[in-house]
Amino acid sequence: MNKKIIPIGLVVGLANGLFGAGGGALLIPALQKFMGIQTHKSHATALAVILPLSVVSAGVYIWGIEVDWKIVLLVSGGGVCGGIIGARLLRKLSAWWLHVLFALVLAVGAVRMLFA
Repeated sequence: MNKKIIPIGLVVGLANGLFGAGGGALLIPALQKFMGIQTHKSHATALAVILPLSVVSAGVYIWGIEVDWKIVLLVSGGGVCGGIIGARLLRKLSAWWLHVLFALVLAVGAVRMLFA
């Protein structure tokens, strides 16, 4: 077992808990660089890791911050549909295109955060 996996998990969990998102944006490159996991497998693994992190983080938030359950249900419904479509697209994209699209999404998100 690679000794880097636990520190990676701590950083990813911290980001996910603190920001409510972003764990996957850190986990995917970490799995590739530090664990040597190939592109498609790192994306699929990150999706599987983020689920329990999100459930735990959401549970902590629910007890301390009021949650709008109507929004949760509506966004979750769309998220499930989008997740199915995205998982199917993941299988069809080359590693190069996956890197490019991932970088573009992160860049757009970063610019929006800077100027929001």
